Amino acid sequence: MASLVSYPALLAVGLEPRTANMTNTAALLFVALGAALGSRTELAGQGGRVARFGAATLTGGALGAVLLMTTPARAFELVVPWLIVGAAVLLVLSPRLRPAAGDTAAGPRGPGLLAAVFGVSIYTGYFGAGAGVALLAIMAVMIPEPLARVNAVKNVASGFSNAVAAVLFAVVGSVAWTAAAPLAAGLLAGGAIGPRIVRALPAELLRWIIAAAAVGLAVSLALDAYR
Repeated sequence: MASLVSYPALLAVGLEPRTANMTNTAALLFVALGAALGSRTELAGQGGRVARFGAATLTGGALGAVLLMTTPARAFELVVPWLIVGAAVLLVLSPRLRPAAGDTAAGPRGPGLLAAVFGVSIYTGYFGAGAGVALLAIMAVMIPEPLARVNAVKNVASGFSNAVAAVLFAVVGSVAWTAAAPLAAGLLAGGAIGPRIVRALPAELLRWIIAAAAVGLAVSLALDAYR
C-alpha cells in the first residue's frame, strides 16, 4: 500500500506532479529492499519465480520510464484512476478467479502471467502510484498461493521496475532528493514491518483494506485529472 500514500504525500508538500512521480518511484525501491528482509519466510522456495518476474518488471519499468520522459502525460492521467479502480476490483475478486492449487494450465509459469506482469511494470515505471495494487491483483488471480506469499513476490519483483526507473530518473529526469531521502527511509522501515502485518491479518480483510485505499487514491486522482 506504500505508493497509495507516498505519492499524495509528495504532492501535499508542494512538489509538482511530474517531479513527485519521479521522486516517488526512486524512493519506492526501498520498499522492495525492506520487504526482502522482512519476507524471508514467504520468499523461501520462490527464487525462480522472483527471477522470472524480476526480468519482466525490469524491462517493463525501463520502458515505462522512457515513456514518461518522452510523451505527454495528459492522456495517461485520464486513464490512471480507472486502472487503479480496476485493479482494486480484481484484487477483491481474486479468490473467485484464481486457479485451483495444482492447476498448471494457468499457473505461475504461464506466459499470460508474465505478459500481464510486464504490462503492469510499464505502468510502474511510468506512474508508480497504485502499481503495487495492480501487480498484486494480477498475481493473486493467477498464482494459487496464500496472499502473504504472493505479496512477498510482488514486493520484490516490483523493486526491479522501480530500480531501473529510478536510475533513469536520477540521470536524465527530475528527482527531489531532499524529499526522496526521508521517504526512502520510511519506506525501508515499512517494507520490513509490512510482512508481519500481512501475516497477522486475515487475507480477505487485507484485500478489502488495500482495495478501499486504492479507490480512495483513484478518486483523488480523478478529481485532479477531470476538473
